[in-house]
Amino acid sequence: MSMNVSNVDNLLSQMQAAVAAAQGNALSGPKSTTAAGGVDFANVLKSSLDGVNQMQRESESLQKAFILGDDKVSLSDTMIAMQKANISFQTAVQVRNKFVAAYNDIMNMQV
Repeated sequence: MSMNVSNVDNLLSQMQAAVAAAQGNALSGPKSTTAAGGVDFANVLKSSLDGVNQMQRESESLQKAFILGDDKVSLSDTMIAMQKANISFQTAVQVRNKFVAAYNDIMNMQV
């Protein structure tokens, strides 16, 4: 059971690191560059999307192994991986929705 808790703790720490990186970028302002030690938003976004992709791949491989009857893969581990992948995907979708809404708001501003 502690293995599942450590996985959740790891996911939580990754999410906190992403939030801290995003807040650091927002607080630094547009003058922040990667050469000056700032956070590059594109890199943060890419690493987040890569993390979502990694979780989905892991979930699919566990599902396949469980279906094929691998004794090393439990149903609970498979279900947890599926839920982690689903949550990370839903988070990415919500972030995308916020970006689209912000873009639309900016495009509709009177200049």
